[in-house]
Amino acid sequence: MAAVEDILYNGILGHDRSVLAKAITLIESTADKDIKAAGNLLPRILPYSGHSIRLAVSGPPGAGKSTLIEKLGLYLIGQNHKIAVLAIDPSSTKSGGSILGDKTRMENLARSPDSFIRPSPSLGKTGGVAAKTRETILLCEAAGYDIIIIETMGVGQGELAVYNMVDFFLLVQIAGSGDELQGMKKGIVEVADSIVINKADGENIAEAEKARQQIEMALHYLSTSADWKVPVITSSASENRGIDKIWSIISDFISRQKLNQAFEKKRSGQNRDWMLSLIRNQMEGILFSDKTINQHMEKLEQQVLNDEILATSAAEQIIELFKERYKS
Repeated sequence: MAAVEDILYNGILGHDRSVLAKAITLIESTADKDIKAAGNLLPRILPYSGHSIRLAVSGPPGAGKSTLIEKLGLYLIGQNHKIAVLAIDPSSTKSGGSILGDKTRMENLARSPDSFIRPSPSLGKTGGVAAKTRETILLCEAAGYDIIIIETMGVGQGELAVYNMVDFFLLVQIAGSGDELQGMKKGIVEVADSIVINKADGENIAEAEKARQQIEMALHYLSTSADWKVPVITSSASENRGIDKIWSIISDFISRQKLNQAFEKKRSGQNRDWMLSLIRNQMEGILFSDKTINQHMEKLEQQVLNDEILATSAAEQIIELFKERYKS
């Protein structure tokens, strides 16, 4: 009988969407047998990954991100691309399930055989990304999807984490929300490669253009990159306007990045940071699962609360105990 990872491996390389969905479920699982199977599967699909363009689409609730992604996805499929959308949804605090992960969004895109849409719960992870987003990207690439779009929950300091796993970061804003310039203050400008003022239709066209000019002016003073002037454009996803312009901007950016080898350098840096992040998470898991250390930590915590010991001293004691228990 074939091992589960063998079945998934063959199905992924055979571009089977149902098998891809099962593989993602496997890597998201915390069961020991699934973790082992995922550990066997991922190295095997690695040689078939890495050949896509990875995009992040972020912005406040109500900005029309899902509609914009659907129209962009359909446009790209018309250009002979295969699209995978990873929609990261807030997790239910009770069930851990995806709150927004129903089939009502992106219905037209979902019908295309050249698309794959996967809602994933964030499981409390900060940064607008699910715990296994990086691994999911690799699986989608191995399954033949050459453009991966990550739709994230919103905008904030934690949201910037998604920047470290994509090639292009698109920030979607809307006019009249009072948030046009506030987003600039949250550090998003440091990672946004383009900003789109969406819902520029009907009576909102003039307001959208005004917002575009305000943000463009703010970027003039805030932007630090000499190589790329962040384009700010208006669009109406509902009326399918501006979608081709968005793709033109993305294509231009990627071409420039590849021309000066910044594309490969960024990908390599992202892999290094991913490795370091995994090490930190593993070390933290070992630390907080050690009963002896935790018992000592509880005592020190109470002493810190009672102002009997400095937090720095308590931390040093825990680190020393950790090193003593796990020294070779």
